[in-house]
Amino acid sequence: MTAPLTCLVTGATGYIGGRLVPELLAAGHRVRCLARDPGRLRDQPWRARVEAARGDVTRPETLAGALDGVDVAYYLVHSLGTGPGFEATDRQAARDFGAAARAAGVRRIVYLGGLVPRGVPLARLSPHLRSRAEVGQQLRDSGVPTAELRAAVIIGSGSASFEMLRYLTERLPVMVTPRWVNTRIQPIAVRDVLRHLVAVADLPPEVNRSFDLGGPDILTYRQMMQGYARVAALPPRLILPTPLLTPWLSSHWVGLVTPVPNSIARPLVESLRHEVVCSERDIALYSPDPPDGPVGFDRAVELALRRIRDAEVSTHWSSASLPGAPSDPLPTDPDWAGGSLYQDVQELRVPAPPETVWRVVEGIGGDNGWYSFPLAWAVRGRLDRLVGGIGLRRGRRDPARLRVGDPLDFWRVEEVDSGRLLRLRAEMRLPGLAWLEISVAPDGNGGTHYRQRALFHPHGLAGHVYWWSVAPFHSVVFGNMARNITGQVPTDRRRRQPR
Repeated sequence: MTAPLTCLVTGATGYIGGRLVPELLAAGHRVRCLARDPGRLRDQPWRARVEAARGDVTRPETLAGALDGVDVAYYLVHSLGTGPGFEATDRQAARDFGAAARAAGVRRIVYLGGLVPRGVPLARLSPHLRSRAEVGQQLRDSGVPTAELRAAVIIGSGSASFEMLRYLTERLPVMVTPRWVNTRIQPIAVRDVLRHLVAVADLPPEVNRSFDLGGPDILTYRQMMQGYARVAALPPRLILPTPLLTPWLSSHWVGLVTPVPNSIARPLVESLRHEVVCSERDIALYSPDPPDGPVGFDRAVELALRRIRDAEVSTHWSSASLPGAPSDPLPTDPDWAGGSLYQDVQELRVPAPPETVWRVVEGIGGDNGWYSFPLAWAVRGRLDRLVGGIGLRRGRRDPARLRVGDPLDFWRVEEVDSGRLLRLRAEMRLPGLAWLEISVAPDGNGGTHYRQRALFHPHGLAGHVYWWSVAPFHSVVFGNMARNITGQVPTDRRRRQPR
């Protein structure tokens, strides 16, 4: 490698970006991260070693400062799951980013796109794949040498494609499937994707092209499910393809069985209609395979399952914030002037030290649930998915620890002050903005003052109607939640309160 480069990573809060940053640092490069909210990078283990720049690729006026002095810009953002119009948004964002990079004197752009089926006209591709290809073309036409890396299914703990494969296989020993289970695919391990992304930072300046990325195995989706079952020590799956399941029905089927919402499942499913196999292996000229070769499918699944089992999933498909997620000022800001703000407040005294209570608070959600009326929470999650939301099944990145930006079922960790405060922002479909805030503090008598607030800022008449329609249930749901959370504090560690 030549002298260290200054690299800008867009999408650093996302699945690939969050894993690429430490790889670039390990290679000796300087890293600057572009984020709409740099605060979401605060709890990343590499945060102290990088610069953070506030910016958004859809707002070109924010890019000049972020790109100043940058040698290599990694473009790792897209509008997957944002609904109609995402193709135009992605196209314009790529055009603006390329222009800003050229003006700033950036020497190279690196983009991770999707593997394009051989011989299929652009017009016949799924909207998702077509958009990824168009973004690559916009960047290559920008005047800045661009390396567009095209990958199909990425196998790694926490990737959307892997989670879809994992849950379909684990939950359905017998399944009636769409025809796309017989489509040939060339999956690639996430560690090989990261290796290539780092390597192409040093490409010669005349290289301005796309490269196909793939692992050593070419499999049908059916073979991938059977392969997953074999590695996970599950019985062989009975898979019965049918022509009756359209991509629209397939996405709802995937959304029903897996944590991946319909808005993300549909573009993934539509991309499987065509064979996605590498048509060239030119990447090896610049990023040679390691001595033991690229990671095969079985080994990639084994590594992913080990990380899940050991709770070492560093990033997750849901790590990236959802487009359109609320970003209004916090209800705790002194100058917050957002109009009506409804609250449900629960306060309890717990005869145990705050650090003991905090361990229960920080373990909320995921497999532990929400400590109150599991059926009601399940119904609310199912209703959210029916209207295109994410539902409850995103779970947690880590079963014991939370950090700012983590997804937590249909919430997002907006603030965590270890041992003191947890604030969650709702990402479910609502006619307004919602937060759930839990705090613990010493009560002066050796115990803990537990405080829980549910806050809702309504949007329009529908928001007010929504709040008052569910208000009768709040005292029951949130009251029981507070009592059950504090009731989970280990009894042998409680302290007797003075009478």
